[in-house]
Amino acid sequence: MGATILISISAVVSAVLVGFVARRILGTAVGWPRSIVVGLLVFFLGVPSAQWTLRQTGLTDTAAPVPANDVWLWIGLIALSLAWVFALGVAALVASEAIFPTRPLPNPIDLVRAALRQRKRTRRYLEILTIASRHGVGWLFHGGRSRVEEQLSTSEERANAIVATINDAGVSFVKLGQVLSTRRDLIPEPYLSALSSLQTNATTLAWDTVRGVIEADLGAAIDEVYAQVDPVPLAAASVAQVHRAVLRDGTPVVVKVQRPAARAQVEADADIIGRLAHRAEMRTRVGRDLRIESVARGFTSTLVEELDYRIEARNTRMILSTLDLIDRAEPSRRGIVTAPRVFEAASGQRVLTMDLVDGAALSDSVDRLASFSAEDRDRLAQTLMSTVIEQILVYGVFHADLHPGNVLLKDDGTLGLIDFGAVGIIERSRRQHMTAFLLAALSENDVAATDALLLIVDPPDGLDMDAFRHDVGVVLTTEHLRTDGQGSIFTRMVDVIRQHRIALPGELASAFRSFATLEGCLRVLVDDFDMVGRALPLMPTLLRRTLSLKRMATDLQAQAVISLARLERMPQRLDALLSGVEKGSIGVTLRSDDGNDVSGILGRVTAEVASTLVSIAAVVIAVVLVIAGGGPVLGGSVTLFAVLGAVIGLFGFLGLLRIVRRTFTRPR
Repeated sequence: MGATILISISAVVSAVLVGFVARRILGTAVGWPRSIVVGLLVFFLGVPSAQWTLRQTGLTDTAAPVPANDVWLWIGLIALSLAWVFALGVAALVASEAIFPTRPLPNPIDLVRAALRQRKRTRRYLEILTIASRHGVGWLFHGGRSRVEEQLSTSEERANAIVATINDAGVSFVKLGQVLSTRRDLIPEPYLSALSSLQTNATTLAWDTVRGVIEADLGAAIDEVYAQVDPVPLAAASVAQVHRAVLRDGTPVVVKVQRPAARAQVEADADIIGRLAHRAEMRTRVGRDLRIESVARGFTSTLVEELDYRIEARNTRMILSTLDLIDRAEPSRRGIVTAPRVFEAASGQRVLTMDLVDGAALSDSVDRLASFSAEDRDRLAQTLMSTVIEQILVYGVFHADLHPGNVLLKDDGTLGLIDFGAVGIIERSRRQHMTAFLLAALSENDVAATDALLLIVDPPDGLDMDAFRHDVGVVLTTEHLRTDGQGSIFTRMVDVIRQHRIALPGELASAFRSFATLEGCLRVLVDDFDMVGRALPLMPTLLRRTLSLKRMATDLQAQAVISLARLERMPQRLDALLSGVEKGSIGVTLRSDDGNDVSGILGRVTAEVASTLVSIAAVVIAVVLVIAGGGPVLGGSVTLFAVLGAVIGLFGFLGLLRIVRRTFTRPR
């Protein structure tokens, strides 16, 4: 019994020791389960291997005791035999790691959670595929053809089928379609028109549910925040619904309340949207042309942010700030274009309380506008145009979803902007390029417009510059001569960008879209409003605000300070350079495109090559020594050269294993 326990303990210790030593020799982590298994094999094969080695050397004789002179030889041969068994065990570990690399064991709780999420995702995925197949657009996901799909013979039929599928798929997909409907730089007709018809209405939530969301998000009873809340919503959409309310101080407001299940559904659908977009881009030409995977990634991250109404509150405050700056510059137009205030004490992540804007959307105000005088309508259009253009070009913060539904004609005859879930932000340098492009476009200078446009976009390699400049010039010329008031110079310019497969940054795509949708709003106010002609006289004023003497002086001061700081460092750097020359210690640091230091690659490659050559040489020398034999006889048939060969070969073999292991574990 004691012997059995002793053997078991020795086996476990040996297994752990083998695993530890293997990890140290290989220089990388090796899975402990397989290390222990190999260690046990080494332990149980070690004794038979040592006995076999002694028999081959003629030193073993069970009937006679070990001569005193051969004790150390016996011990050395047994140790050498065990070392080779260990080396072969390490080789088995290397082979297993190469075929089945070690992965960390997952937490059981995480496994259960992942399985539940996978089950939920799979069920939702199958539901979406069923909806798609029912409407005949399964080709977007699996690339095949079916009887139903064959009936969708035209682009219009396929576009309408896609819209029907999106409407049935739920909130996330409806929002995705709405975003795609504004990306004229990505989506061609007739898909663009079909997506713009997506439904935005939804069933209303029960008042008890809405009340629970409000109280949970604000952390207070609803009566402590509002004097009154209308249980009947003003409007209900797929993500939220809006209620009239009155604050305790008597201020009339609207309360935007997010649906309780909106975030969970969006987060569950985000992974599915990415997978479907990847499959559609990989398997269909339409998906590749639309670059739908990149669009989907940007959409899902943006949509999750839009579910946090604290971000919309921040956006609203930025828009209010730009309107205040614009009104200060021209007090005569103060109050003509406004935005609602946000009440932070009555707002949170899922609840947003803002001023009540009494009025109707421009799209629903045609009859009322007909009662306005031509001068009043023209003043509204001119003020709205100058406000939006100044927001984009001077301040770089603008409404990124400015369609006639988000511009209200208020009861007092002024305009109110609403819904700031999507706000575009453009940095100053790009605003300057945008201003240059608009100046060139408004003056029909196709060469300057093309050059300015190339500073804004990301042109691909192999772009046909002459063809691109020609198409830009055609758009400018035709738009300056158009009299039917249909379309927009900005939408046609985006069409040219898309046709030449030029990538347009998202924020600039939002700016172009805002220009185009602004033109639509202006033509609701004034049927024949000439945005191109009316915007040109504004440009000198906007340029003065963008390139003011005060700002230019500040820029020069900043550049001077930076240049002075660099000049102050020059003597130190020059002294360090000269000292390095004198000492012969100047070095060169090489960096890759991603900024990583690659100057040590040559040294590492040289070291690996040298290690490989040394290991190969050791193995070759070992083979020669073992085969050739010779040297003094140590006992039995064991010669000195054979033992040296076995020892040298062992180290060479382990060196080769280490190199092989590094090859398999090198980052790719």
